[in-house]
Amino acid sequence: MKVFKFGGASVNSADAVRNMVGIVQAHLESDPLVVVVSAMGKTTNLLEKLVPGQMSTTGEERSVLREQLETYHLDIAKNLIANDNSLVDKVQDLLCRLDETIASLQRSPEHYNYNYDQVVSFGELISTTIIAHYLNHLGINTQWIDARQVIVTDDHYREGRVDWEATCAESNLFMEMAEGHQVALTQGFIGATSSMHTTTLGREGSDYSAAILAYCLGAESVTIWKDVPGFLNADPKYFSDTVKISCIPYNEAIELAYYGASVIHPKTVKPLQNMGIPLYIRSFLAPASEGSVIGNYHTISPETPLYIFRNNQMLLSIFPRDYSFIAEDNLQAIFGLLNELGIRVNLMQNSALSFSICIDNNPQLVGRLIEGLKSMFLVRYNENLQLITIRYYNQEVIDSIVAGRPVLLEQRSRSTEQIVVPCR
Repeated sequence: MKVFKFGGASVNSADAVRNMVGIVQAHLESDPLVVVVSAMGKTTNLLEKLVPGQMSTTGEERSVLREQLETYHLDIAKNLIANDNSLVDKVQDLLCRLDETIASLQRSPEHYNYNYDQVVSFGELISTTIIAHYLNHLGINTQWIDARQVIVTDDHYREGRVDWEATCAESNLFMEMAEGHQVALTQGFIGATSSMHTTTLGREGSDYSAAILAYCLGAESVTIWKDVPGFLNADPKYFSDTVKISCIPYNEAIELAYYGASVIHPKTVKPLQNMGIPLYIRSFLAPASEGSVIGNYHTISPETPLYIFRNNQMLLSIFPRDYSFIAEDNLQAIFGLLNELGIRVNLMQNSALSFSICIDNNPQLVGRLIEGLKSMFLVRYNENLQLITIRYYNQEVIDSIVAGRPVLLEQRSRSTEQIVVPCR
């Protein structure tokens, strides 16, 4: 059994869905092919603006966004299968359920994370409903499976922690439902608590979903289909002369994902490493090309500097009010608040009198973090920053990347340089 994962860019239009289905058709075997699919295009971004507690979206804007959501998905459905009222009805039914869900949620900041998961999960539910219907229309025997019945998490909303024992037990249900079908189609990014409250696994978590299923099902391999030719040493948005890395060790991939390499979700690699399952990264634009593979290797090949950029960063410097040392009790309070809000620290550094963290500037959470910290500490912060991570650096590489910008924070180890600078 193999697991394929397709992200939003690979299913963002009717033509893209046809291309994705062509890839699936080319890889059908005797065992069911497990296919994990994200929300279509930028649907997640749109749904985020509909989450109750999202104060920056007006009522009029919500109506426009809701109409855009319906028009976009129905256009794709109708383009794929003309005059199919049953598919239109399925999509509209899901949209009605979305409306009912939004109306039922409490509009308060403390419920934002829970609200987020209940609303944003509809992107994956709609996309997989359309694609499963289309696959069956083409005669490809496909079973749509609700990932929330299989992937069990705790109630840490927006960053659900997987209950591996329960999830592996539920994988028996997955196999029973997939039996006798060519394709088992399910959603990425979403799961549910034991009491069936929807959770999500973290932004871009569909890769992680594929790895969870591969681990529990004992899959032969996982393939992530991207719009790049493989694992590149840098984002092509920033570099015109990127290098494709053919082979990446598991440990190296985990490091790169942790630092923010956008090609894979940070939690994806570890369960695959535990089972020795290779992870292939291939292009849905050129499906015949080889791509890259993450596996049991000693070094990356070819060896070259690797660059990772995280934009929209905020740097917070935190000081005790009495100018005493930053001690363990201070750090416990700071990390307790970060954990409560579900905020991930991308870089941290402490001195005797201060503690600095670099985080994503999420307006829904950062304001609450700063207010919480100000009740205990003095807080200073900078916005509109970029966190740059360079693996296998040299000084010439660092100087060319910084390009004369002031360095607000810097950390260096034997193999990794991290720098916080103002965005250009």
